[in-house]
Amino acid sequence: MIGIKYFKADSSTYVIKSSNGKIREQGKGLSFFYNTATASISAIPMSVQEAPFIFKLPTSDFQEVAVQGQIAYRIVQPETIAEMLNFNVNENGAYISEDPMKLNDRVVRSLQSIVQARVQAASLRDALVLSQSLVEIVKSGLAGKSSLTAMGITIVDVSIANITPSLETSRALEAEVREAILKEADDAIYARRKFAVEQERTIKEAELQTELIVQEKEQEIEESRIENERAILRGTNETERERLDAEIEKEKRRKEFVLLSVENEKQQADSEAYAIGTRMKAFTELPVENLKAMALVNMEPEQLMAMAFESLAQNAGKIGELNIAPDMFGKMVRKAVAK
Repeated sequence: MIGIKYFKADSSTYVIKSSNGKIREQGKGLSFFYNTATASISAIPMSVQEAPFIFKLPTSDFQEVAVQGQIAYRIVQPETIAEMLNFNVNENGAYISEDPMKLNDRVVRSLQSIVQARVQAASLRDALVLSQSLVEIVKSGLAGKSSLTAMGITIVDVSIANITPSLETSRALEAEVREAILKEADDAIYARRKFAVEQERTIKEAELQTELIVQEKEQEIEESRIENERAILRGTNETERERLDAEIEKEKRRKEFVLLSVENEKQQADSEAYAIGTRMKAFTELPVENLKAMALVNMEPEQLMAMAFESLAQNAGKIGELNIAPDMFGKMVRKAVAK
């Protein structure tokens, strides 16, 4: 039929069919035939919409930063937004107005005002680290945003991908950070060298302490050795003194022995002298003839002959002539040789 078309929406699209200024049918995922001459159809997407954004904003210290991210939102009141914006589609299903295309811009502009206020209140260094806190600020600000609530829009999620400075500022910051990193590296090298010097000093002190302990031990050993030598010397001296005392005692006893021996010999000599004197006294008192007789008692024949010859010699003047036989001398010689 001329002017009759068939419309079919997916399950995520809310459809409002109007005719002669009145809503004839509405709901999600509807399908129906309609007269293009008298009916109008609004197709409102109910799925989550994502709108990327990038803002170039100045900081409190007049440095420009770029804030890049994405916002996700969803239409929860399609009837309300359909009254405020034109979501009508033609017979081919295309929007006849630019309002649906500008919805992302409306949501992003609402977000931009919140981000701009926060970034402009922060310095460059603070702004560069605002990502996570800025997300919470945006979510809180958009939750009470009347313009979005009035259109029946709710915010699902907000993400800040990055916050970057301008190229010149970025290079300056990189240079500053690079210098800081180099300084940290120099500080680390200095700290490492300082630590190495301290360790070397500690090791040297330990070595000196060890040498001192060794010297003290050597001194103790030397003192102990000297003390031992002194003890040995004292023992040797004591032993020598005891030996000398023993020798002295021995000599004293020997002296006493010699004196006693001399005394004994003296007494024995006195006894012998007394005995000889007594015999001599007795011999002097005896007549000569008696002494001679006593002497002749124990004499040998040869001694007797010798005394006889001695007597003959003494009385040679009185003897006129004396004949002695050779046999007598021969016997005496042979007897002497035999002895």
